[in-house]
Amino acid sequence: MANLNISINKLKFKNPVLAASGTFGYGIEYSDFIDLSQIGGFFVKGTTVNQMEGNNYPRIIETSSGMLNSVGLQNKGVDHFINNIYPKIKNIRTNIMVNISGSTIKEYIICAEKINELEKIPAIELNISCPNMKYGGIDFGSNCYSASKVVNAVRKVYHKLLIVKLSPNVTDITKIAKAVEEKGADAISLINTLIGMAINIEDKKPILSTVTGGLSGPCIKPIALRMVWQTYKAVKIPIIGLGGISNFKDAIEFILAGATAIQVGTYNFIDPTISLKIINGINEYLDKKNLKSVKELVGKLIF
Repeated sequence: MANLNISINKLKFKNPVLAASGTFGYGIEYSDFIDLSQIGGFFVKGTTVNQMEGNNYPRIIETSSGMLNSVGLQNKGVDHFINNIYPKIKNIRTNIMVNISGSTIKEYIICAEKINELEKIPAIELNISCPNMKYGGIDFGSNCYSASKVVNAVRKVYHKLLIVKLSPNVTDITKIAKAVEEKGADAISLINTLIGMAINIEDKKPILSTVTGGLSGPCIKPIALRMVWQTYKAVKIPIIGLGGISNFKDAIEFILAGATAIQVGTYNFIDPTISLKIINGINEYLDKKNLKSVKELVGKLIF
């Protein structure tokens, strides 16, 4: 078998296949389907300082080759996570990372400080790009100044692996990537969802309660792949690629484009075991190509 181990900064992963925040709950929801210790790691659902009820229903709809969601980061807050969820998941033998978000920089700082104290959480994913929040989120990720400001503030209080999740809803993804790199991001995950909408033609009204929502699934893969390739050429820090990955071939495409690791998101809803299938597929591909390590594929796109 080939070596699937990868590293992001000093954090080691047994393989490059991670489960994306927002599609994997707190991990334990999937424990009946897969052995969580076999995947490289997972990002728990978006966590904020205070409890959030999320947006009104309807807030999820299927689309052609994907889905729109406007859940709105529904969660019970960081203290609930620390007191009730963390004890249940901390001993899972894989990397457990927390996706954090906020409406203000102060909220990001408070959340990061609290997660920083958890021994078994080696990384956070700073969500500055969620299109489902009425305030904050997308505002921070939409330009270099605001993205730099929030990353700089969190970097001062968070001392482990800092991953910044970027929005595709910008003019030039590379400028945002370079801005957060300069302020101390250890890695970048991209892309988050694209802004989309759906309309009910019978009553002539938007289907989602928020009118627009985040588009994810296989339909966004070509855009995500392009942005990973562009960003790989622009920054020196590792990239975690995501956006429409549904099989091992998709994962390898992202790695060839420059991703050190990948996240599986929406497809977890279709096949809860997809992460394990992707891991096996990558391994078989490496064996077929007589490659000893998955690292040999990173950024090796040929022109």
